[in-house]
Amino acid sequence: MPVIVSRKNKVLVVPDEPRVRALFPDAILLPPGNLVTPHDMRSTLLLRHLGFHVPNPMLLYYDWVHGTPFAVQRATCQMLVENAHAYVLNHMGTGKTKTALWAWDYLNKEGLAGKLLVVAPLSTLHFVWKSEAFGTLPGRKVQVLHGTRQQRLDALAVDADIYVINHDGLRVIIDSLATRPDITCLCIDELAVYRNNSDRSKIMRKFAQRFQIVWGMTGAPMPNEVVDVWGQAKIVTPNTVPERQGTARDMLMMKKGPYIWVPRHDGVEKAFKMLQPSVRYALDDVVELPPMIPRLVDVALSKQQQKVYDTVLKELTMMVDAKQITALNAGSAINKLLQIAGGWVYTKAPEFVKLDATPRIETLLDLVTSAEQKVLAFIPYRHMIEGLAPYFEDAKIEFCMVHGDTSDREKIFHLFQNSDKYKVMLAHPGCIHHGLTLTAADTNVWYLPIPSLDVYDQANARIRRIGQAHKQQLIHLQATAVERRFYALLRSKQNTQNRLLELLEEATARRGGI
Repeated sequence: MPVIVSRKNKVLVVPDEPRVRALFPDAILLPPGNLVTPHDMRSTLLLRHLGFHVPNPMLLYYDWVHGTPFAVQRATCQMLVENAHAYVLNHMGTGKTKTALWAWDYLNKEGLAGKLLVVAPLSTLHFVWKSEAFGTLPGRKVQVLHGTRQQRLDALAVDADIYVINHDGLRVIIDSLATRPDITCLCIDELAVYRNNSDRSKIMRKFAQRFQIVWGMTGAPMPNEVVDVWGQAKIVTPNTVPERQGTARDMLMMKKGPYIWVPRHDGVEKAFKMLQPSVRYALDDVVELPPMIPRLVDVALSKQQQKVYDTVLKELTMMVDAKQITALNAGSAINKLLQIAGGWVYTKAPEFVKLDATPRIETLLDLVTSAEQKVLAFIPYRHMIEGLAPYFEDAKIEFCMVHGDTSDREKIFHLFQNSDKYKVMLAHPGCIHHGLTLTAADTNVWYLPIPSLDVYDQANARIRRIGQAHKQQLIHLQATAVERRFYALLRSKQNTQNRLLELLEEATARRGGI
């Protein structure tokens, strides 16, 4: 049944029926035979329950602070504000972070949600959530709960609208968080980390029960097998799954051998029904975006990297001032800074020193895991490629490597493009030659920049060819001013090969500003 909406007055005009009057005893009588009620979320949900067709008030009245939402973001916000327990399963690049912030902001302003707690990967606390919150919701105060236990408690004691903590950091101060009734909304980013029946997952299950609103976000809800959904649903919507993981496995999978389980013919469909209510939009559904979407992703340097980087930069600054670095050797100096940022530094080839690059590596793993299709990860140093391999093995992400000493690269290219093998190719960009088609991937991740414009363009073109069925993402990881300047030159189609000395001079001129 339709209702009359007055957008100017933010009210609804509905028939004066006993069942309506029972729900809205304070409604204003509007002759002949109508009632006037506020057009808010409470009224909307109550009237829908009676069978009235009422539009979502957020879509009509919210001012979308500092941004114009994509259509999929509007639809996702609508689902979130209408459901206290829900899932956002949208693919990477569809704006999930901004969407969750908008939805919470609306509910908070309507008095339907208290403060927000975001539990997210460590690599995203500052550079994704805090940064996005500042840009999306100006005036809202954000506190990142990270560091020692005391540092986390000190940050929690500061009055804020939004608190952000990493998955493993939650248990450090969970008792203190549990005593904060003013924090009523829980948003879990990368929900799939709780897919296993681990102690971390059990802690989150119990912790989530105290929240009025629980939203789970992940672009890859079933990274390994369909039963992965059980652990996630036990947190967000425990009523949609059986009590025991074994029961869920029997529902979704069947045993083919002593240690082999495979999905039932309807296992995936049943698994997605357990993750309801939800939305799942692909990057291709964002019609407002261009076919290739470039992104800059800020990552942090570890303390060890920062210390080494500052030391080397100081030495290079003195050499630049003394005119000891020329255009001929500027490339080597820049490469040293890039190697430090990447975590593997050549001393005298083939010797190298490994530095702690956890923030960058974790971000790379998160990006690969979140990608719906395959990924090309460009790493411009051989030992860096080989050094990253164990991290993908530990994360159980199927990968292949291509560098100058890879002898069977044609076979690898064929399997990557024409089979289900390999989620990601860790590749030296110079080895991804002209004419190669790798459209099985729709995402390029640059672990570090390179100085060659030609190689950069050719590497990016491998996924942008006839046969590509999806929009593509071009992601650049950056932590230092040198990297940012590199990417700016590449984006502006300037050949950095001829600008290395100038680039180094610009970087060192800022002294401590890098």
